[in-house]
Amino acid sequence: MVTARESPMRAIALSPIDQQTQHDVEQFLYREAHLLDSRNWDEWEALFTDDGIYWVPLVHGQDDPIGHASLFHEDSIMRDVRRRRLEQERAWSQQPVTRTARIVGNVLVTPAQAGALVVRSTFHLAEWRKAREHRYLNGHYMHELVPSTDGWRIRLKRVNLINCDGIHDCFEVFI
Repeated sequence: MVTARESPMRAIALSPIDQQTQHDVEQFLYREAHLLDSRNWDEWEALFTDDGIYWVPLVHGQDDPIGHASLFHEDSIMRDVRRRRLEQERAWSQQPVTRTARIVGNVLVTPAQAGALVVRSTFHLAEWRKAREHRYLNGHYMHELVPSTDGWRIRLKRVNLINCDGIHDCFEVFI
């Protein structure tokens, strides 16, 4: 398992992966992006393991989500709170709802222990909210995927924004 203390840059060491696994992982990431862009929070949540973590560090190279502030560090309970808030009909920030479109690419897959995979990819996300300018977010995703009976599950999703330490308007949806 890649721990929070390991740098995602050091965690990726290029090693051979078969074409089918590469294809399957790419399709998994594209499906995840589609679920997020479609606001299909329940199916997105089902991609995580029970102990899965969604983490967006506050600074470059941050190796500790607990002892240092993060933009997000969410377990299943905190993701559920945010999902429910996003669907609350009186949530003024979601009138109309935030719209997003993601592009995921440059997918590097590395085998890890016990059949797990460490996957690094790049992303570009365009976000629109009423009365606000378009926002563009870019960076690198690092997923730790573990095998399950019906495919892959996310044990850790780390979102490394290229401007994580910049000034941001509120983040409403998952990045």
